[in-house]
Amino acid sequence: MYVYLIFLLIMSSITFCLYAADKKKAQKGQWRIPEATLLLASFLGGAIGGVWAMFLKRHKTRHWYFTVVNFLGLTWQFGLLMYWMINN
Repeated sequence: MYVYLIFLLIMSSITFCLYAADKKKAQKGQWRIPEATLLLASFLGGAIGGVWAMFLKRHKTRHWYFTVVNFLGLTWQFGLLMYWMINN
Protein backbone atom coordinates (compact mmCIF):
# COMPACT_ATOMS: atom_id res chain seq x y z
CA MET A 1 0.00 0.00 0.00
CA TYR A 2 2.85 2.40 0.75
CA VAL A 3 4.28 1.81 -2.70
CA TYR A 4 0.92 2.78 -4.17
CA LEU A 5 0.79 5.97 -2.08
CA ILE A 6 4.29 6.90 -3.24
CA PHE A 7 3.23 6.18 -6.82
CA LEU A 8 0.21 8.50 -6.45
CA LEU A 9 2.39 11.23 -4.94
CA ILE A 10 4.94 11.02 -7.74
CA MET A 11 2.32 10.87 -10.50
CA SER A 12 0.37 13.75 -8.99
CA SER A 13 3.53 15.86 -8.79
CA ILE A 14 4.42 15.09 -12.40
CA THR A 15 0.87 15.83 -13.54
CA PHE A 16 0.77 19.13 -11.66
CA CYS A 17 4.07 20.13 -13.28
CA LEU A 18 2.76 19.17 -16.73
CA TYR A 19 -0.36 21.29 -16.29
CA ALA A 20 1.71 24.21 -14.93
CA ALA A 21 4.19 23.98 -17.81
CA ASP A 22 1.35 23.87 -20.34
CA LYS A 23 -0.25 26.93 -18.76
CA LYS A 24 3.04 28.82 -18.94
CA LYS A 25 3.54 27.83 -22.58
CA ALA A 26 -0.01 28.89 -23.39
CA GLN A 27 0.59 32.31 -21.90
CA LYS A 28 3.77 32.73 -23.95
CA GLY A 29 2.23 31.39 -27.17
CA GLN A 30 4.70 28.51 -27.34
CA TRP A 31 4.38 24.84 -28.29
CA ARG A 32 1.87 23.14 -25.98
CA ILE A 33 1.74 19.79 -24.24
CA PRO A 34 -0.89 17.63 -26.00
CA GLU A 35 -4.21 17.37 -24.19
CA ALA A 36 -4.04 13.58 -24.47
CA THR A 37 -0.81 13.62 -22.44
CA LEU A 38 -2.39 15.74 -19.70
CA LEU A 39 -5.52 13.56 -19.60
CA LEU A 40 -3.53 10.32 -19.54
CA ALA A 41 -1.27 11.54 -16.74
CA SER A 42 -4.32 12.54 -14.72
CA PHE A 43 -6.18 9.28 -15.27
CA LEU A 44 -3.19 6.98 -14.71
CA GLY A 45 -2.38 8.12 -11.20
CA GLY A 46 -2.06 11.88 -11.22
CA ALA A 47 -5.65 12.97 -10.69
CA ILE A 48 -4.88 14.78 -7.44
CA GLY A 49 -2.21 16.85 -9.18
CA GLY A 50 -4.50 17.43 -12.15
CA VAL A 51 -7.33 18.73 -9.98
CA TRP A 52 -4.98 20.95 -7.98
CA ALA A 53 -3.47 22.37 -11.17
CA MET A 54 -6.88 23.00 -12.70
CA PHE A 55 -7.95 25.12 -9.78
CA LEU A 56 -4.70 26.65 -8.54
CA LYS A 57 -3.39 27.49 -12.01
CA ARG A 58 -6.89 27.95 -13.50
CA HIS A 59 -5.87 25.80 -16.42
CA LYS A 60 -8.16 23.62 -18.55
CA THR A 61 -11.20 24.49 -16.43
CA ARG A 62 -13.30 25.40 -19.47
CA HIS A 63 -12.95 21.91 -20.93
CA TRP A 64 -15.58 19.67 -19.34
CA TYR A 65 -13.71 16.50 -20.28
CA PHE A 66 -10.74 17.48 -18.09
CA THR A 67 -13.04 17.71 -15.09
CA VAL A 68 -14.65 14.36 -15.94
CA VAL A 69 -11.36 12.53 -16.51
CA ASN A 70 -9.79 13.95 -13.35
CA PHE A 71 -12.74 12.97 -11.18
CA LEU A 72 -12.96 9.51 -12.79
CA GLY A 73 -9.26 9.14 -12.03
CA LEU A 74 -9.80 10.24 -8.44
CA THR A 75 -12.62 7.72 -8.12
CA TRP A 76 -10.62 4.69 -9.21
CA GLN A 77 -7.41 5.81 -7.47
CA PHE A 78 -9.12 6.29 -4.10
CA GLY A 79 -11.30 3.23 -4.68
CA LEU A 80 -8.21 1.06 -5.08
CA LEU A 81 -6.64 2.65 -2.01
CA MET A 82 -9.76 1.95 0.06
CA TYR A 83 -9.90 -1.63 -1.22
CA TRP A 84 -6.32 -2.24 -0.11
CA MET A 85 -6.92 -0.60 3.26
CA ILE A 86 -9.99 -2.75 3.94
CA ASN A 87 -8.41 -6.01 2.80
CA ASN A 88 -5.05 -5.66 4.56
